[in-house]
Amino acid sequence: MIIIPALDIYNGKCVRLHQGNFSNITIYNEDPLAVAQEFEDHGFSYVHIVDLDAAKTKEFANLKIIERIASSTSLSIDYGGGVKQLSDAERIFESGVNKLTCGSIAVSNQSNFLEIFNTFGSEKIILGSDVIKGKITINGWHEQSKQEIEDFLSFYEQCGLTHTICTDVSHDGTLNGPSFNLYEKLLALTTIKLIASGGVNSLKDIEKLDEIGCYGVIVGKAIYEKRILLKDLARLC
Repeated sequence: MIIIPALDIYNGKCVRLHQGNFSNITIYNEDPLAVAQEFEDHGFSYVHIVDLDAAKTKEFANLKIIERIASSTSLSIDYGGGVKQLSDAERIFESGVNKLTCGSIAVSNQSNFLEIFNTFGSEKIILGSDVIKGKITINGWHEQSKQEIEDFLSFYEQCGLTHTICTDVSHDGTLNGPSFNLYEKLLALTTIKLIASGGVNSLKDIEKLDEIGCYGVIVGKAIYEKRILLKDLARLC
C-alpha cells in the first residue's frame, strides 16, 4: 500500500481544516515548500497537495508555490482543487504537477471531466470521491449532491477510471480513525484502486487499511499533530 503525506495550502500557508470547515483552520507552517522538503528528506516520493483557495474560490492563487515544490524537490505531486475545465488542467500540469485529482467537476460537469480524463488518461487523472452520509459532496465540501458514492464509482469505472481518493468528510481532520466500514463496502463493489483519506490517527489505522485492501492512504493531520512521526511512517513505505 502506498502512503501519501498530505499538504493543504490556504493563503500560501500549510494548514489543516476540521471536516472541511474554513472557520476551523490551523496553520502549521508558513512555508509549504519546507514541509514538502521534509517529506522528501524522510524518503517519501509522493505528496497530495490540496489548493484550498482554488477549491473554495476557483482561483488558482497557489500555483507559484506548486511550481516551487515541483522544481525544488523530486516529489511526485498529486494536485486537487478547483478544476473546472480542460484549460485549468493544462495549466496545472504545466506547473509541474504529475497527477490531478478531480472531484466536484466529475459531478457538476461530467462532459468537462471526461474531456480532461480522455486527454490525460487514467495514470494522470484521479477521481476525487468526497462523501457525506453516502452521497458525494462538492465545491469544497460545502454542497451535498444527490449522487450516491456506489453509483458514482460504478459509472466512472465503466469510463476507464482506475484510481480514486475517497474521503469521508465526517472523519476528515478529526483523528478519530478512518471510515473502515465505508471502504470495505466500496472495495467489495469496485475494482477501482481506492486511496483512503480522512481520520488516520495511528500506524494501526494504516495497517488495517492495508489489510482490508486499500491501494493507498493519505495521512495529514496525524503528521502535523505528531500523532505519527514521519520517521515511523516512512518505515511502512
